[in-house]
Amino acid sequence: MPEPRITILDSITTPGNPVKPNDDRFGHNEACAFVIDGATGLGDRQYIDETGSDAAWIAGQFASGFQRYVTRDGKVSDVARSTSLEARAAFLGHHGDAPRYAWPLSAFAMVHATHDGFSFLGLGDSCVFLLRNDGAASLHIPIPGAYEREQVQAQRHIARTGGITKGGGALGTPETLAALRRHRESQNTPDSGAWTLGLVPEAADHLVSEELQISEKAHAIVCSDGFSDLVVLYAAYTSASLVQTAIEKGLAPMVEELRRFEREIDPEGLRYPRYKQSDDTTALLVELTPGS
Repeated sequence: MPEPRITILDSITTPGNPVKPNDDRFGHNEACAFVIDGATGLGDRQYIDETGSDAAWIAGQFASGFQRYVTRDGKVSDVARSTSLEARAAFLGHHGDAPRYAWPLSAFAMVHATHDGFSFLGLGDSCVFLLRNDGAASLHIPIPGAYEREQVQAQRHIARTGGITKGGGALGTPETLAALRRHRESQNTPDSGAWTLGLVPEAADHLVSEELQISEKAHAIVCSDGFSDLVVLYAAYTSASLVQTAIEKGLAPMVEELRRFEREIDPEGLRYPRYKQSDDTTALLVELTPGS
């Protein structure tokens, strides 16, 4: 009997700044398709030299773990926990003095195929846009309201500085950097309730999981928040039209459109508030075929 199947139709990953590392990673196997978005480092230095940034390193650790060990039968949380334990030992074993705000972490979104159906799993602000065959569409994100809250905070930063690139940017503005560090330090603690993939194995106990009700062939975009901005920030698409356009035209022209918003239409974030002019952008277009 055929089992639920994930088919990769298209993929793209591009750095927000071509002279800086791309902190996003993606991967897939017969049981999953996922995107991992490494969070921009907030430390005064880089600790891991292997991949250009600590964020890219942690994203790569989880991408490798998911691609190698996620199966239809096993729990994704078990893979997340074991990968986190290995990353924690590797990082803190050499850099135990690193302040907590400098600990590398990442968001992720995944479509997981079991023997019976499909699920969305994630942490942070990466997401999945699902388009069913009947035209119904849905957005699946681990933290509802995350995009709106970040836009409010970014708007306050822009009000202080006059624009994204003014005053040294978000990381060069002491008040903004201090606020970002406070928020980062609070993550992966019971008090905050904001959990991400990183050096805290307990985050695996808080993976958000939602069953995807699919009775016929469906399509989905699994993406980092850089790509989801086309819907949630720039309002260039709805959830349905985003997926449908990707099916018809591919992902590359959509990223070009995104870059025009970022670099030509609103380079300083005055109309569309955000911390970065351009963000790392990664997306997978997948076809989901239910079993029978």
